[in-house]
Amino acid sequence: MTSSPNSRDSTWVLEATIRTAPTADPQWQEQLGRLRPVASYDPETQTWHARLGALDLAGVQMLQALFDAARVHGTEVRLTPVAAPAYWDGPAFTRGPDVAALLEAQADRGRPLGQLPLA
Repeated sequence: MTSSPNSRDSTWVLEATIRTAPTADPQWQEQLGRLRPVASYDPETQTWHARLGALDLAGVQMLQALFDAARVHGTEVRLTPVAAPAYWDGPAFTRGPDVAALLEAQADRGRPLGQLPLA
Protein backbone atom coordinates (compact mmCIF):
# COMPACT_ATOMS: atom_id res chain seq x y z
CA MET A 1 0.00 0.00 0.00
CA THR A 2 1.28 3.47 -0.82
CA SER A 3 1.50 6.12 1.84
CA SER A 4 0.57 9.22 -0.13
CA PRO A 5 -1.47 11.78 1.83
CA ASN A 6 -4.64 11.07 -0.18
CA SER A 7 -4.45 7.31 0.36
CA ARG A 8 -3.88 7.82 4.12
CA ASP A 9 -7.16 9.75 4.38
CA SER A 10 -9.10 6.69 3.29
CA THR A 11 -7.29 3.98 5.25
CA TRP A 12 -8.51 2.45 8.47
CA VAL A 13 -7.26 0.12 11.17
CA LEU A 14 -9.09 -1.68 13.91
CA GLU A 15 -8.02 -0.34 17.27
CA ALA A 16 -8.39 -2.89 20.05
CA THR A 17 -8.67 -1.66 23.63
CA ILE A 18 -8.44 -4.37 26.28
CA ARG A 19 -9.39 -3.55 29.86
CA THR A 20 -7.57 -5.84 32.26
CA ALA A 21 -9.42 -8.02 34.70
CA PRO A 22 -8.42 -7.67 38.37
CA THR A 23 -6.78 -10.92 39.46
CA ALA A 24 -4.25 -12.40 41.83
CA ASP A 25 -0.61 -12.44 40.73
CA PRO A 26 -0.52 -15.90 39.06
CA GLN A 27 -3.55 -15.04 36.90
CA TRP A 28 -2.09 -11.57 36.18
CA GLN A 29 1.11 -13.18 34.92
CA GLU A 30 -0.98 -15.45 32.69
CA GLN A 31 -2.86 -12.41 31.30
CA LEU A 32 0.51 -10.77 30.61
CA GLY A 33 1.69 -13.87 28.81
CA ARG A 34 -1.38 -13.89 26.55
CA LEU A 35 -1.54 -10.18 25.79
CA ARG A 36 2.11 -9.01 25.73
CA PRO A 37 2.86 -10.57 22.29
CA VAL A 38 -0.05 -8.78 20.59
CA ALA A 39 -0.63 -5.53 22.51
CA SER A 40 1.09 -2.76 24.43
CA TYR A 41 0.16 -1.94 28.03
CA ASP A 42 -0.62 1.49 29.47
CA PRO A 43 -0.25 1.20 33.27
CA GLU A 44 -1.87 4.59 33.84
CA THR A 45 -5.20 3.50 32.33
CA GLN A 46 -4.65 -0.22 33.00
CA THR A 47 -5.51 -1.00 29.40
CA TRP A 48 -3.82 -2.81 26.54
CA HIS A 49 -3.85 -1.40 23.01
CA ALA A 50 -3.32 -3.03 19.64
CA ARG A 51 -4.02 -2.14 16.02
CA LEU A 52 -5.02 -4.46 13.22
CA GLY A 53 -4.89 -3.49 9.56
CA ALA A 54 -5.55 -6.79 7.80
CA LEU A 55 -7.57 -9.93 8.37
CA ASP A 56 -4.66 -12.14 7.39
CA LEU A 57 -3.20 -14.99 9.44
CA ALA A 58 -1.38 -12.62 11.83
CA GLY A 59 -4.53 -10.52 12.28
CA VAL A 60 -6.71 -13.52 13.01
CA GLN A 61 -4.12 -14.83 15.48
CA MET A 62 -4.08 -11.46 17.24
CA LEU A 63 -7.88 -11.42 17.50
CA GLN A 64 -7.86 -15.00 18.78
CA ALA A 65 -5.35 -14.07 21.52
CA LEU A 66 -7.51 -11.10 22.57
CA PHE A 67 -10.70 -13.12 22.72
CA ASP A 68 -8.97 -16.03 24.47
CA ALA A 69 -7.84 -13.59 27.18
CA ALA A 70 -11.40 -12.30 27.47
CA ARG A 71 -12.82 -15.81 27.76
CA VAL A 72 -10.24 -17.09 30.26
CA HIS A 73 -9.60 -13.95 32.34
CA GLY A 74 -12.71 -11.84 31.88
CA THR A 75 -10.94 -8.97 30.14
CA GLU A 76 -13.10 -6.58 28.13
CA VAL A 77 -12.16 -6.25 24.44
CA ARG A 78 -13.48 -3.34 22.40
CA LEU A 79 -12.78 -3.00 18.66
CA THR A 80 -13.13 0.43 17.06
CA PRO A 81 -12.41 1.37 13.45
CA VAL A 82 -10.15 4.45 13.36
CA ALA A 83 -8.31 6.35 10.65
CA ALA A 84 -4.81 4.95 10.21
CA PRO A 85 -2.37 7.20 12.12
CA ALA A 86 0.22 9.04 10.01
CA TYR A 87 3.01 6.93 11.56
CA TRP A 88 1.25 3.62 10.80
CA ASP A 89 3.41 1.62 8.40
CA GLY A 90 1.55 -1.69 8.57
CA PRO A 91 -1.30 -2.95 6.43
CA ALA A 92 -4.54 -0.99 6.51
CA PHE A 93 -8.11 -1.47 5.38
CA THR A 94 -9.37 0.83 2.63
CA ARG A 95 -12.78 2.25 1.82
CA GLY A 96 -14.98 0.67 -0.81
CA PRO A 97 -15.61 -3.05 -1.16
CA ASP A 98 -13.05 -3.74 1.56
CA VAL A 99 -13.61 -4.79 5.16
CA ALA A 100 -13.45 -1.13 6.24
CA ALA A 101 -16.87 -0.52 4.70
CA LEU A 102 -18.29 -3.20 6.98
CA LEU A 103 -16.54 -1.71 9.99
CA GLU A 104 -18.25 1.62 9.38
CA ALA A 105 -21.67 0.02 9.15
CA GLN A 106 -23.73 -0.41 12.26
CA ALA A 107 -25.22 -3.73 13.31
CA ASP A 108 -28.11 -1.96 15.05
CA ARG A 109 -28.93 1.73 15.00
CA GLY A 110 -26.52 3.40 17.42
CA ARG A 111 -24.52 0.23 18.10
CA PRO A 112 -21.14 -0.06 16.35
CA LEU A 113 -20.21 -3.39 14.85
CA GLY A 114 -18.45 -5.52 17.46
CA GLN A 115 -20.43 -4.35 20.45
CA LEU A 116 -23.04 -6.68 21.83
CA PRO A 117 -26.60 -5.47 22.48
CA LEU A 118 -27.36 -4.75 26.12
CA ALA A 119 -30.22 -7.26 26.21
